[in-house]
Amino acid sequence: ASFDTIAMDPVLKEKIMDDLRDFATGEEFYNRVGRAWKRGYLLYGPPGTGKSSMIAAMANFLQYDVYDLELTQVKSNVHLKDLLIKTSNRSIIVIEDIDCSLDLTADRTKKKKKKKKKSKDHENDSNADTDNELTLSGLLNFTDGLWSCCGSERLFVFTTNHIEKLDPALLRSGRMDMHIHLSYCAFQGFLVLAKNYLGVEEHEMFDEIRAAMGEEGVAMTPAEISEVLTREKRDVDGALRSLVKELKESKAKRALEKLELLKEMEEDKEEEGEEPLCYIP
Repeated sequence: ASFDTIAMDPVLKEKIMDDLRDFATGEEFYNRVGRAWKRGYLLYGPPGTGKSSMIAAMANFLQYDVYDLELTQVKSNVHLKDLLIKTSNRSIIVIEDIDCSLDLTADRTKKKKKKKKKSKDHENDSNADTDNELTLSGLLNFTDGLWSCCGSERLFVFTTNHIEKLDPALLRSGRMDMHIHLSYCAFQGFLVLAKNYLGVEEHEMFDEIRAAMGEEGVAMTPAEISEVLTREKRDVDGALRSLVKELKESKAKRALEKLELLKEMEEDKEEEGEEPLCYIP
């Protein structure tokens, strides 16, 4: 994958590329201000929106190595530190689906009620030396502590489908400096996919596809559109007709899912004795 083949908003794409250029040529700046030469990115959005492809594009753009870190296989803070020391300069350290990796990435403010219910013995255990376990503190030091200064010219890239599940301490600048939202495919992204998969840059059906997508691309992800175009890549007209059909079906399906979610929220509020939401079916 490269930035030429990624289906996304061209303005956002250029912004990311400019940020990467500034980072790669920023050694003098980081030395002058006394900061480690590193930068953190958070890629978030629904599945199939191109988060993994974005990582590959970043690596190809900068010619960096990639280290894929699976947190569930990390046994302790010490183990995490050892892994970081073994990585090379000019590299991208990736933690995908960080919200699913470990419970420690969740928002601590939402755990207060659970903590109050812990037994005294369990509380005593939690005060023990944490070197033999992986903790949120260890992960924070990994991204923005003394550990992170052991090398230079490194990018830390995190991905998640649910940004709201992450602890605010992980999201702040210095750990995840740039938040990049990758969402459903808009028309500008479709143009890239049409060129990649069908070899066309203009077609009489493009106006119909633009209308079916909507201005913000709320119908299908780039991965879903790519699959449709791949199935009929030898028949341009047939591929575009199939895409229009699936765009309309997907748009209707997502509208129905949104309506059902609103209904569930209303039922929950009624059960809790709160004033229900007002919605128009």
